[in-house]
Amino acid sequence: MKSFLLCGLYLAGVLASGSASAALQVGAKAPDFAAQASLGGKEFTFSLADALKKGPVVLYFYPAAFTSGCTQEAHDFAEASDQYAALGAMVIGVSADKIDKLDKFSVSECRSKFAVAADPDQKVIKAYDAVLQKKPEYADRTSYVIAPDGTVLMTYTNLDPSEHVARTMAAVKTWRAAHKQ
Repeated sequence: MKSFLLCGLYLAGVLASGSASAALQVGAKAPDFAAQASLGGKEFTFSLADALKKGPVVLYFYPAAFTSGCTQEAHDFAEASDQYAALGAMVIGVSADKIDKLDKFSVSECRSKFAVAADPDQKVIKAYDAVLQKKPEYADRTSYVIAPDGTVLMTYTNLDPSEHVARTMAAVKTWRAAHKQ
């Protein structure tokens, strides 16, 4: 039964993948990273390894704080944050913005519900193949769901923010169903 669910999770991830050229495919090991982040305007160091000890991580990249699509996506993730938490998952957004801008964005647009991390040198963005090709100074809108063992469960790239929450939520729910105690 467990292998059937894992197979279904793999297929769901493949079907949900929005980009055939993404460097991180379903089943790949997600690169570990630490970054300066802000939650509710309070700065801290986010560690992927530490977050994964608590459950799956929804890692999403977005082009720039306070732009229309990124604001909408932040609102969508904020509205769904309690559902992610109920499933044992956490959300972290990453952009090339500096931390002072994200301090404000985390309060106003993320509604102090989830953290956003600053990656002004784009080390994390590049490691996750989330560079916006047309404007490489920005991150592409790419979402990943990462299992506690560091395995990529789902990847989706699309500049339209409307499907990112639904797709990541579906992947987290599928993972949770396969890992009920």
